[in-house]
Amino acid sequence: MRGGVCSIRALAPVLLPRWLCGPRARAARLHGSVRFLSTDSVSAALPARARVVICGGGIVGTSVAYHLAKLGWTEIVLLEQGRLGAGTTRFCAGIVSVAKPLSVESKMADYSIALYERLEEETSVKTGFVRTGSLCLAQNQDRLLSLKRLASRLKVLGVSCNVIKPKDVARLHPLVNIHDLVGALHLPGDSVVSPPDVNHALAVASAAHGVQIYEHTSVNHVVVKKGHVTAVETDRGSIECEYFVNCAGQWAYELGQSGEVKVSVPLHGCEHFYLLTKPLSEPVQNDSPVLIDMDGRIYTRAWHGGILSGGFEKNPKPIFTEGRNQLEIQNMQEDWDHFEPMLSALLRRMPGLESCEIQQLVNCPESFTPDMRCLMGETPGIYGYFVLAGMNSSGLSFAGGAGKYLAEWITYGYPSASVWPLDIKRFGNLQSSRTFLRHRVMEVMPLLYELKVPRWDFQTGRQLRTSPLYDRLDMQGARWMEKHGFERAKYFIPAGKDLLALDQSKTFYKPDWFDIVGAEVKCCKEAVCVIDMSSFTKFELTSAGDQALQLLQRLCANDLDVPVGHIVHTGMLNQRGGYENDCSVVRLSKNSFFIISPTDQQVHCWSWIKKHMPSDPQLHLEDVSWKYTALNLIGPRAMDVLSELSYVSMTPEHFPSLFCKEMSVGYANGIRVMSMTHTGEPGFMLYIPIEYALHVYNEVMSVGQKYGIRNAGYYALRSLRIEKFFAFWGQDLDSFTTPLECGREFRVKFDKDTDFLGRDALLRQRVEGVSRRFVMLVLEDHDTELDVWPWWGEPIYRNGELIGVTTSSAYSYTLQRHVCLGFLSPTNTDGSPATVTADFINRGDYEVDIAGQRFPAKAKLYPFSSLFAQQKRRKDDMELSNFQSK
Repeated sequence: MRGGVCSIRALAPVLLPRWLCGPRARAARLHGSVRFLSTDSVSAALPARARVVICGGGIVGTSVAYHLAKLGWTEIVLLEQGRLGAGTTRFCAGIVSVAKPLSVESKMADYSIALYERLEEETSVKTGFVRTGSLCLAQNQDRLLSLKRLASRLKVLGVSCNVIKPKDVARLHPLVNIHDLVGALHLPGDSVVSPPDVNHALAVASAAHGVQIYEHTSVNHVVVKKGHVTAVETDRGSIECEYFVNCAGQWAYELGQSGEVKVSVPLHGCEHFYLLTKPLSEPVQNDSPVLIDMDGRIYTRAWHGGILSGGFEKNPKPIFTEGRNQLEIQNMQEDWDHFEPMLSALLRRMPGLESCEIQQLVNCPESFTPDMRCLMGETPGIYGYFVLAGMNSSGLSFAGGAGKYLAEWITYGYPSASVWPLDIKRFGNLQSSRTFLRHRVMEVMPLLYELKVPRWDFQTGRQLRTSPLYDRLDMQGARWMEKHGFERAKYFIPAGKDLLALDQSKTFYKPDWFDIVGAEVKCCKEAVCVIDMSSFTKFELTSAGDQALQLLQRLCANDLDVPVGHIVHTGMLNQRGGYENDCSVVRLSKNSFFIISPTDQQVHCWSWIKKHMPSDPQLHLEDVSWKYTALNLIGPRAMDVLSELSYVSMTPEHFPSLFCKEMSVGYANGIRVMSMTHTGEPGFMLYIPIEYALHVYNEVMSVGQKYGIRNAGYYALRSLRIEKFFAFWGQDLDSFTTPLECGREFRVKFDKDTDFLGRDALLRQRVEGVSRRFVMLVLEDHDTELDVWPWWGEPIYRNGELIGVTTSSAYSYTLQRHVCLGFLSPTNTDGSPATVTADFINRGDYEVDIAGQRFPAKAKLYPFSSLFAQQKRRKDDMELSNFQSK
């Protein structure tokens, strides 16, 4: 190694930092106080019964116990296989920051900061809480742009933050070399704590509320009978219980696999390194800001007059691929060669450290998930089995808020915020392969600090689920993205284009695929396109009698008692009236229904339906996603193509909208042809038994040549659906969104004397009015060529005041403008939610904040008459108020 790096390395003694093992007196005090709270971990007998058993005594498990106790729960037992906080928690770097990719993650971190600050007063346990603030550094304009986007989103949450200049960084932290910086994001509310002490404080507070804590007690497996948790088997006996919470951290995967009924907890461990120095000659102040230098792949904080610095290298080292290697996690072997790039980055950022003495290089395990988001919620198929694990090196930041949300989930059946991006049901068994997890975690860990432009894709674990048409589409220039393990075409590169340049294109501005997608959209509008949509979730619900209809009438807001062959767009709502699913249902026969849902709803929707299904052997639900290839034929010439292939008239008079017929296409029989496209454009969906998929596709493409047919991808689909104001579940709709809030009251069977989930809540909302409203915003004075593009999460302003946030956006090639969808949530002067009316929406002047720059926009409510005028106008002459219906 070079220069000062070598001299530093030579000075590293083998010493443990205070919080990693601590003086014996402190350890005795910590563990003694726990035993004082009637939790003798060796001699005390386990209770025969508890209401809830929590496995894992780290900061995540103690947070869940604390929040359940705060909600009034009793008979809570927390089990730890070693000592409290002796796992990953005691190695945690102690940084609590709200600078997270998702709003729900920032909310959790913001709550965690407030919780840790008040814990000391509540428990009299010193937690080491210091509000240091943090500085997220930018070495280039793209990084600074990403920080500006983050700052805009955090301001929506009420988080104080500012984008500052390099000279301000030097003022806040004199040790920082600012010569290669272009700016930074300052978050004054970020903090540092002593993780084991916070863990101890949570345990003390939990025990004070009656939680029983047992150390040195291993959970062998969870007993499940008839789909419900009934007991927990430990190495010290059995505990009957109604609920079980897997907070086992590194061992959550193995614990999930240990029972007769397997639970998928997709996470994998990696080694994580950070450096501890001795105090500097001029000690670093405890309240010095935390540094997060993502371009240098490092973070740094003050530590007892010196510094603690770690990072996320490009070549991580997976560990614990099989089995439980340790009951308590120990400091693993040093690897200075592996840490060298991060050490070099540290010395470039803080040159004054070159002569300081090293105390230790810490090597500890961290668990990571396939998409860099934690795992939370009730597992599919086992009622009462909850998981909170896979923190992706942000366990301290998330533990407080995540523990609160999970406690609410267990108590009320749902958390107080939408946590779908973190819901464990976003994954299925297909993501539980150890090989997949090992390979994916090697990509995920470096990505934590990678610059992620909109619509980036994972590179590992690909081609796991593919359509029968995959090879054929790939040969025709398809470029792929992945959803729930399924390969889906983004767009198709025409012959002669530079494939490599397009694959490597990364920008927050106009992307290189702009014209390609525009051509696909144009073909959808004027001729006919084919989009392979085989990834959609597909279920069949059948019964001997009318049980299937009765179940769907109970689950669905819209009326399913329709003639055979009709298609119904409907939401499946919860008791609050929020969307648990947004789907299309086809009545195939009197007692048979075909349910089509979004791709990532496969596990969630299945779980929701099964949860409400009566135990009736004559009622059967089958996942048939793999049985059918789905082709979407979009465009005015789609009916001509199908007419030639089926010898049947496909005109609206003979094949009305939202209708399904089983018919022949080419030589293939039994094709379910549906007059819908999921985009609002004319066309058809073909659900084809997979053995016929290639034949039907070839026939469609052959006959379609005379009509200008071409392949299209999901980027074109996105543009089409957003300009038609079509909301998608998981992006625009979630379990807190009601049909009345997004203008879909016409899809609710209020006129039917039929009870359904959410009916009472919707009736109340109908009388009281809605406090948030889904709108379309068409940007004005936004230069597509030069300005930053909107993607999602941008703040919305009305008359200069923050009022909402976008949920999705796309460029409309028809309007030649960007279109954003999002929610407006006004408040009264006292901060309470205000009622939103159509008049309120229409009278406002709107702006959308994109990376700190506001662009004027025109708002529109759903449903609306067509935005598209009969005659094409110049972009500069368009005024939304003058749009005429077709």
